[in-house]
Amino acid sequence: MFFLIIGLLLLLAGFAINTPALTFSRYSRPVKLTGFVLLILGFLTAAVRQIDAGQVGVISLFGNVSDRALSSGLNFVNPLANVTEFDTKTQNYTMSATNDEGQKVGDDAIRVLTADGLEVVIDLTVLYRVIPADAPRIYQEIGTDYMDKIVRPITRTRIRDNAVYYDAVALYSTRRDEFQGRIYKTIESDFRKRGLLLEQLLIRNIDLPASVKKTIESKINAEQDAQKMQFVLAKERQEAERKRVEAQGIADYQRILSTGLSDRQLQYEQIKAQRELAASPNAKIVIMGGRGTMPLILNEK
Repeated sequence: MFFLIIGLLLLLAGFAINTPALTFSRYSRPVKLTGFVLLILGFLTAAVRQIDAGQVGVISLFGNVSDRALSSGLNFVNPLANVTEFDTKTQNYTMSATNDEGQKVGDDAIRVLTADGLEVVIDLTVLYRVIPADAPRIYQEIGTDYMDKIVRPITRTRIRDNAVYYDAVALYSTRRDEFQGRIYKTIESDFRKRGLLLEQLLIRNIDLPASVKKTIESKINAEQDAQKMQFVLAKERQEAERKRVEAQGIADYQRILSTGLSDRQLQYEQIKAQRELAASPNAKIVIMGGRGTMPLILNEK
């Protein structure tokens, strides 16, 4: 476009000075030739537009927007047309309570009211991209600042609309995935109507009020104490069962001894014990008693 304007001006200047009365009229022909060359060069450069990878171009001419989006590479267009490029790669928009972590400076987290009337602070990241075929419609209906006009307000509104169906504790723990899936569906539908594709919705953090946190911690501690007590009781039951089995074994042994041993068996056991003493290398004195009495064993030392 620059060469087109310069060439056109030089061409007009060449015709303007083409007057014999002017002393520099002899430069009219070179000026017109230079202007003509620049005009041709400007026409060629303005008619060829390069679109980088991951981008699409939207053509507008005198306020009229073409329905055709230019793909990446070299494209031939009207030299007078204006081409606006849109990024079709994955983009992210983060809303966080941490300073300088998101697109907005300062605390930009989403504050919502839950079903039990508590305020919950949510940190969120939205991953999305422009649908290439819908780029002309986005340019015509929204403009290039679709992030502030569409992504941010729709995301914050839909999260607030859906958070009212959940209690604060459930939102933080048991129903967090359900909440994330629910807001994904509603936001994805709204984005698609505007020419944007929602790729992923990431709930980075859910911050509960201090009173709720204290209640949850107390509940967790109580559950841990209960589990510990159940472990102790189970251990005591096992120990009691072990002692019962041991006592039953002793009782059975005593019953067997009192009812099952005969005189002949006792005499046999005495003989076995005397044999073992006789085979011992130590010198001993064995005093045998009468029938039915146990022998008295004395060490010689």
